[in-house]
Amino acid sequence: MTAFQENGRARRGRRAGRAVFMGASSLAALTLGAPATAQSQPAGGPQDEIVVTGIRGSLQRNLDAKREASGVVDVISAEDIGKFPDSNVAASLQRLPGVSIQRNGARGEPTGITVRGFGGDFNTTLVDGRRISTATGNRSVDFSTVGSDFVGGLSVYKTPDVSLSSSSIGATLNIQYAKPFDRPGLRIAASGSGSIQDGAGHVVPAGGLLISDTFADDTFGILVDAMYTRHDTQSNRVYVAGWIAQNFAPCQISKSADPNCAAPGALAAANRNIVGWFPQQYGAYQNNVRDTRYDGRLALQWQPADSLLITLDDNFTRQRINNDNYGFGVWFNQANLRNVQLDENGAMLDFTQPGVSQTDLDATNGGDITQMNQVGLNVKWEATDNLTVEADGSWAKSLTNPGNKKGGTASGDVGYGFKLMDPNFGLRVGGDSSDSIPELHNYGIGGDPTRWAPTDFMGSHVAGRARNKNTDDVKQVRLSAEWKQDDVTIKFGGDYLKDRYTMTPWGFGTSNFSQAYAGYGPFGQLYQTTGQLAGVAMSPSLFTGTVNLGKNFIPGYSGSLPPDVLVYSGYAYLAALEALGNPQATNIPGFSYGGVPTYRGQFSLSVNPAALRDIREKTWSLFLRAKFDTEIAGRPFHFNAGVRNEHTNLSSSGFSLLPVSMRVNPGDPTLMTVTLSAASPITTKNDYGYLLPAVDMKLELTDRLHLRFDASRTLTRPALNVLNPVLSVPTGPRTGALSASGGNPLLKPYLADNFDLAAEWYYRANSYLSVNFFVKNVSNFVVGGTSRQTINTPSGTPVIDPTTGQPAVFTVTQQVNGPDATVRGVEIALQHVFGNSGFGLTANATLVNTNKPYDKFDRTTTGFAVTGLANSANFVGFFDKYGFEARVALNYRGEYLLQFGQPQASGTLFGSEPIFVNPSMQIDFSTSYDVTKQLTVFFEALNLNNETYSTHGRFDNQLLEVFRYGRRFTAGARFHF
Repeated sequence: MTAFQENGRARRGRRAGRAVFMGASSLAALTLGAPATAQSQPAGGPQDEIVVTGIRGSLQRNLDAKREASGVVDVISAEDIGKFPDSNVAASLQRLPGVSIQRNGARGEPTGITVRGFGGDFNTTLVDGRRISTATGNRSVDFSTVGSDFVGGLSVYKTPDVSLSSSSIGATLNIQYAKPFDRPGLRIAASGSGSIQDGAGHVVPAGGLLISDTFADDTFGILVDAMYTRHDTQSNRVYVAGWIAQNFAPCQISKSADPNCAAPGALAAANRNIVGWFPQQYGAYQNNVRDTRYDGRLALQWQPADSLLITLDDNFTRQRINNDNYGFGVWFNQANLRNVQLDENGAMLDFTQPGVSQTDLDATNGGDITQMNQVGLNVKWEATDNLTVEADGSWAKSLTNPGNKKGGTASGDVGYGFKLMDPNFGLRVGGDSSDSIPELHNYGIGGDPTRWAPTDFMGSHVAGRARNKNTDDVKQVRLSAEWKQDDVTIKFGGDYLKDRYTMTPWGFGTSNFSQAYAGYGPFGQLYQTTGQLAGVAMSPSLFTGTVNLGKNFIPGYSGSLPPDVLVYSGYAYLAALEALGNPQATNIPGFSYGGVPTYRGQFSLSVNPAALRDIREKTWSLFLRAKFDTEIAGRPFHFNAGVRNEHTNLSSSGFSLLPVSMRVNPGDPTLMTVTLSAASPITTKNDYGYLLPAVDMKLELTDRLHLRFDASRTLTRPALNVLNPVLSVPTGPRTGALSASGGNPLLKPYLADNFDLAAEWYYRANSYLSVNFFVKNVSNFVVGGTSRQTINTPSGTPVIDPTTGQPAVFTVTQQVNGPDATVRGVEIALQHVFGNSGFGLTANATLVNTNKPYDKFDRTTTGFAVTGLANSANFVGFFDKYGFEARVALNYRGEYLLQFGQPQASGTLFGSEPIFVNPSMQIDFSTSYDVTKQLTVFFEALNLNNETYSTHGRFDNQLLEVFRYGRRFTAGARFHF
């Protein structure tokens, strides 16, 4: 008997045809309203039915869906309406075999998933079978924007369903929301909670309400839900922005006979023959984040006849993330380093930077708004007893900072430097990136650590304002038909998807306003040699407090930081500089005359035409799938085969701006100003098509032991934001770190041939053991090709670097299709419930490897490796009985290569330097108690072990960043009726 028939019987068969369509919304949403039952006893035995609810009921539904699926599918279902297992969708997904999460370091929130080593854009996220729009320019979804309170279920398709999608090499994730016909009658669910993060130190609220009802003899239904969620987080970060590989001269090395490199030609390129990696920038900050999200949903269902069901729904979310960020940063130039100590790998352990060092104290305030709305209409018609026709259309639009004045940030950079610094000022690296942070030495004015951040010695440096206004508009239409007769099911159809992504980054554009008052004023003291004051002194009244960087800033890490950083408003900093007036109307000492000619006393926003994007993608798809149920040697055998043909047309538009000239900032020799040419429009087009077959086979060797074999071809399209057609040159680069980057609209999609072989043993009620081997042969990897080259001016001659008098050499990064690779692995999963004791557990482990691992000793610029691969393991132990639930979850993920390309790591010798994520394990706890059948109180504690998130470069002691995101505790109540 099918689930639809069961639903019809449960409703006394009054509208059997209607029940078919009610159940069609999703398996997880259907089972949401019915308690799970234990597996039946063998024929002839006792048929005692054990009703299980809560955690055990959810696990039983997940098991049933996995067992009945044609391909390799994992499912998570809500324990009850308004009661999803975790407060974050990604946090729930990481409990599944082969699935791990990616965190946002500043917030500590799970924002993305990796499936079998493939993260981000390799996974497609759907809502009720529809693509979600995202204004980030990526194809992946930020799961912190998906409210989980009223999710009915999640299905993770590790092998493709050609009728749904074949556009994901990792997995296709389908989020199913409840519909009014899933549970006819009046249903009300409400929740309210308060949460506190140990760094933020105060309680913030969250709440949700869902009302669903059916009318007119259950032929019309309406469901409305709304949620408000707020998370406040205080996180601490220590960072190194880029480990740069360069050649050092012998005089720069510790204990040199010429420690000042004073000999003629000592620093000449011919004398630089010692390879080493140095940190481009070092710093720390504290970030205070307020994450506020509003979610709303409306679903209408109407069944005018037993054979016709119409569903209209609208999903809305609006998230605002505000940041108050206070920290410091110190910039290092390779040619200025002395007393350098290198380890056996060439990684720097210690150095000084005499005479040209600075200390910057930074503040950034503001935030961004992300808004998404998706409207969908679905019509299902039972044309005959065998034929069902379905039509579905949707429109989704995402925006960042909608409206003319919504969102955006303001930043300030103040400090002192140069002659005020101790000549022995430098940095020391004392240990591994997993437990040690680098340390500054001889810091503070004149090397006095008590004069590290004196408010009466702060001069202006760079300024910033930014507000991105991006849009992503996705329109989708799908038409399909399904024929069922006896043990044969045939489904065919097609869909059309149109995606338009635009990017409009507002900032200082090509004006270079950021350097209007750069140079630290009298506390930079370069004006004594240049004859021009650069920057102005800032009033001590600008600064309103300090942030202590003392002990336990990063728990579990050795190494010390300077004592504190200053608290001030980036907006107040800009206002103080604007109050000086219009430097074009009156002379203002400290203004960068000749460098910022268009500044008129206001830090107004403008658009850099080179950063504009308009990318349009149209995809047509046709699919055919056939499913047969038969027997082999008297045992049930299920065969599912399908094919999907996809054809994509792409148009990518932008504006090209070439460098005309370059100059050094008179107040800071580490800053440069690049003047760009007028904008020239460019449009590039591309198209491609692929045939994507898939086969799933399942043999039930016994009632409890199943074998699976699956083979398929899938693709993943490149991220939209790498398809831009132009090369972008920054207008305010650092000396010695010139870079440019560009996209490539002619990129081909990644292609993968996938194979799965699995055994599943359902050895008792609500328990199973499975082993799944998988292989993925992937081609057309998109990699960041890096080259060192000159860039021509509009006249056709290379732009000149004023620091050398020679053609400027840029590190140019552009995306290209690279080599092939094979990923292979095994997933082992166990779910066990200890009879009717209430105790149970789920555990899984995933082991992966590749024929293209990263070789840290490979110094070629064409190095390639598969990113995202990490061994992982999850364990959940629970108790669920007498209305009481408790659960402990442990999630482990080993070290993995995140990406190529470190921040500010331009000018490195060996191509794009890697970023590795260190191993991590997080422990979470949750519990709840049913006070009555309708009222439940709950408590949740996340990151009980106070785990950190950290990354490193090519070598383990090259810390890139470490975040302390703290623990979060939530308590609240749920009511359902």
